[in-house]
Amino acid sequence: MKRCTMAVMGLMLALLLAAPVFGAEAKLQAGDHVAVIGDSITEQKLYSLYIEDYLLMCKPAADLQVTQFGWGGESAPGFAGRMANDCLVFKPSAATTCFGMNDGGYSPMDPGKANRYRDGQKSIVAQLKKAGVRLIVVGSPGVVDADTFHNNPEAATMYNKTLAEERDIAKALAADEGCVFANVFDPMMEAMTKAKAKYGKQYHVAGGDGVHPDRNGQIVMAYAFLKALGCDGNIGKFTVDLAADKAEATEGHKVLECKDGTVEIESARYPFCFYGDPKATSATAGIIEFCPFNEDLNRLVLVVKGAKGDKVKVTWGKETKEFPAAALEKGINLAAAFLDNPFRKVEEAIGRQQGMETPIVKSLLHNLPEYMKFCPEEKETFERVAQTLGKKDKDARAASAAAVVPVKHTIKIEAAK
Repeated sequence: MKRCTMAVMGLMLALLLAAPVFGAEAKLQAGDHVAVIGDSITEQKLYSLYIEDYLLMCKPAADLQVTQFGWGGESAPGFAGRMANDCLVFKPSAATTCFGMNDGGYSPMDPGKANRYRDGQKSIVAQLKKAGVRLIVVGSPGVVDADTFHNNPEAATMYNKTLAEERDIAKALAADEGCVFANVFDPMMEAMTKAKAKYGKQYHVAGGDGVHPDRNGQIVMAYAFLKALGCDGNIGKFTVDLAADKAEATEGHKVLECKDGTVEIESARYPFCFYGDPKATSATAGIIEFCPFNEDLNRLVLVVKGAKGDKVKVTWGKETKEFPAAALEKGINLAAAFLDNPFRKVEEAIGRQQGMETPIVKSLLHNLPEYMKFCPEEKETFERVAQTLGKKDKDARAASAAAVVPVKHTIKIEAAK
């Protein structure tokens, strides 16, 4: 009897471990394939590109993959009606959703719109669960720009109220369904308010048309989703002991040489990079001041012990900066201090991959059921086409991952004069 009881308990434990885990405790696991789902803002292939960029380079878990499923003009109910054919055939294990911009109708909220949005999101979540998707992130919509939306601040205020109500619906639904909630609206609103105060009304954060963000607003969207996916932001740590003339590095990094304050390192794990003219909306360097991306998601820490003098000069890549020795003793975030750092970006390969995914999802794969309907005798042929399209996307995802190769870089530490 005792042996039977133990066997039953063992079986129950195995079933529990195998079951999908939903809720706030869910986070990315090695080998996860993330479906980034949304409307035309997703189809811009910017925040989805930044998400994939981060997951491949910063490696919050090993062997992650991303496929984007953006569709211009889409709503939550619209995607719910086509997701089995256009998304679930890719067999993702994690998914993020970002709907609401079109669901709100660009007008004040009413009960009918609220119910359609809620029901559409609920259907999406139910289908994802049924398909075995383990990690589901229900995202809120972002914001419309306070100045460029219809070039009318009053219209922007009206519609941001609608989007905020959709945020609350998405948050409540995520809680009810045991999913993770990604609050895209509030970080974008906060960044937009602060950035405009510094750079002026012409610095749009939700795009020149007031709806589709440029790279500055899209990086804030990526921040919200990466946080929701459970990324902890620990990229690595370098500890340099000048007196002992030695250095250590955490996992993902390897010290090749340390001599007289010059440390050569090989890194297979990258920090996220920011670039461009801070005043330009097409850059990411300016908005980062108003979004805690580096603090929360991008910590590559340098600790220096045994420094002589009160100030220390650090050279990394093309830049040299001075830091108080006491600050270096505690540790500084290299990724935040040196935006222009030695790590090349892998966006070109990811851009090719996600650019291919749009016609695969919106045209080729989406229309296959119609071909099967009119030519049922060719069903096997169309099924092979679907399999081939899936393989082409898989190969493109592999090419994106292969672009992340170990990078050798040097940190030079010397006394400031």
